Amino acid sequence: MQAERGTTLSKSAPHLIAVKSLIAVAIGIVVVDSASKALALRTLDSNPHRVLGSLLELQLTTNKGAAFGMAQSATIFLSLLGFLGIYGIYIFSRSITSRKWGIALGFLLGGIGGNLIDRIFRAPYLLHGAVVDWIRLPHWPVFNLADTSIVISAITIALLLFNDVKPRSQDELS
Repeated sequence: MQAERGTTLSKSAPHLIAVKSLIAVAIGIVVVDSASKALALRTLDSNPHRVLGSLLELQLTTNKGAAFGMAQSATIFLSLLGFLGIYGIYIFSRSITSRKWGIALGFLLGGIGGNLIDRIFRAPYLLHGAVVDWIRLPHWPVFNLADTSIVISAITIALLLFNDVKPRSQDELS
């Protein structure tokens, strides 16, 4: 579809804004997550380092499994699940026009990508690597910024659904 001279493709502009938001957020999350993990590997060890008393500690650990230490022997499955999640986000993003949904999916893509990079490139070998975790809260497993991004995405998506914000809104197409 071509726009008449002097007009814009108004139906594609909201989609482009949503997708650009998704990509920008995802890249930002992956960069910050990767940098924070590199810093943690250089400066932390397995002993907890108190930052805010017992409320926040920094402690280096690795995790071959999923959240809460589950599925420790299923690293290859979790890696493949990560690729499937990225593909699902790609398919879903092809039809979104909501910038809010783009941002929410960007947090999800960035979180999946950040942890998948660890699984691909960290020891012991391809698709079997351990994820670097370094943030510790009381009564909670050690986690990282990619994990935080996935949780932010889940909360944001729940709020969007609760408030009936559609991924493809007719209001944003006009």
